[in-house]
Amino acid sequence: MTRYIFITGGVVSSLGKGLASAALGALLQARGYKVRLRKLDPYLNVDPGTMSPYQHGEVYVTDDGAETDLDLGHYERFTGVAANQGDNITTGRIYQDILAKERRGDYLGATVQVIPHVTDAIKDFVLSGNEGIDFCLCEIGGTVGDIEGLPFFEAIRQLGNQLPRGNTCFIHLTLLPYIPSAGEMKTKPTQHSVKELRSIGIQPDILMCRCDRPIPEDERRKIALFCNVREHAVIEAADVDTIYDVPARYHAEGLDREVLATFGIADAPEPNLDVWSNITHAIREPEGDVTIAIVGKYTGLKDAYKSLMEALVHGGIANRVRVNLKWLESEIFETEDAAFYLEDVDGILVPGGFGERGSEGKIRAAEFARTRKVPYFGICFGMQMAVIEAARDLAGIEQASSTEFGPTNQPVVGLMTEWMRENQLEIRAANGDLGGTMRLGAYDAFLDEGSKIASIYGTTRISERHRHRYEVNMSYRELLEKAGMSFAGVSPDGLLPETIEFPDHPWFIGVQYHPELKSKPFAPHPLFRSFIEAALTQSRLV
Repeated sequence: MTRYIFITGGVVSSLGKGLASAALGALLQARGYKVRLRKLDPYLNVDPGTMSPYQHGEVYVTDDGAETDLDLGHYERFTGVAANQGDNITTGRIYQDILAKERRGDYLGATVQVIPHVTDAIKDFVLSGNEGIDFCLCEIGGTVGDIEGLPFFEAIRQLGNQLPRGNTCFIHLTLLPYIPSAGEMKTKPTQHSVKELRSIGIQPDILMCRCDRPIPEDERRKIALFCNVREHAVIEAADVDTIYDVPARYHAEGLDREVLATFGIADAPEPNLDVWSNITHAIREPEGDVTIAIVGKYTGLKDAYKSLMEALVHGGIANRVRVNLKWLESEIFETEDAAFYLEDVDGILVPGGFGERGSEGKIRAAEFARTRKVPYFGICFGMQMAVIEAARDLAGIEQASSTEFGPTNQPVVGLMTEWMRENQLEIRAANGDLGGTMRLGAYDAFLDEGSKIASIYGTTRISERHRHRYEVNMSYRELLEKAGMSFAGVSPDGLLPETIEFPDHPWFIGVQYHPELKSKPFAPHPLFRSFIEAALTQSRLV
């Protein structure tokens, strides 16, 4: 029978519930258990797909096309378990489903209410699809006390009573701030957070306390006493220099042992954490370093590029080097010389994005990389801008542009209105809804034999995750290939370009998909492995 672990948070947001959930999942997995991780988000958006990266951070896309919270990226990177549509739900999606049922008359005239209808829908989501799973970890977004989160807390409270005794565990992540002027760690925020949680009927079994220094024994005893938990259930969640040290640190603090004890499990095998030791060793003791410029438009919030940042770290692990990131807002290249900012970097990465703002700066970054022979990695929008740069500067199409920026006589990049997915034709209207209408999820691509990208993958057929509604126009393929650009990868029907490269460049690759979404510390994505290797070669040439 599946056991359920509910992870909640208090005091402030961004304490690291997602990372804690992922690390605990990895620890249970290392003990031989099968795990599943889910995220329950209280906001009213149906999914984060239409939210600004400044509001929400990265949108993580699954193989089956779900646009989800970035925490699902942590879950995948730490456990290797592929997430899907059923692993992230929001208040908006719950209400959408409930209202559709009400309009159909499914409730047979009943008054539709938060309790029981909304809470029942949340419980059904938590309990569904867990056949063969030993532990289902459910993270509740936001903090205890948030008004929009109350139905979720009520639902898990009910599950605590309805599931067989000993089949649930409640973990509460909270903050222990150190006040320099007082010279001491304060436990009151944690006490008040737990009081709020208990007031709605949930008694935490385990407290995870975020802190920047060790918890004194007196404070640990005080927390246990006032929060009604065992002293050894107060787990220190200290800051670390790399997130990949979190599983080992939490194991040393006894988190997984305490969780298993909550379920009455005393005979679980000890976890093998060698993989995490090897990863942290590679990060802490690199044999060199490279500097990668990320030329983006959301650089003010690093969470907008969370998977990208981690994939670059993974590429560094594979090459035993430290990857230093140089964040550059692409708009600066529209008024200033790109060389001033890029001449000291070993590689240039232009990530995905939407809209015209900063696009000309990304084009200039691609031009610099192409002409100066600096390794260039263009992802999604970054590939499109590289194609526009080549069309203008190599193929002589001076007005080359994207219809995303407005009407143009040379639509080198244009809006997709139809494409194939598993032998089914997907059709979109140019003026249709924005949410959930992009080309989303995993699609196959065929790579040319003898191409650089095929040699990197070691195969000519790949499957990668997509999130875009604009695509390079294949009508320009012949002109661009005559100018030296190779369309090395295309969709199975040959209609959509998936990858481009310059054969005469040391490393210049653009991809329409998002390879960062599949990279893991113990299995770095081959493109990031190769890109960092090329950057290392570049660093030795300078």
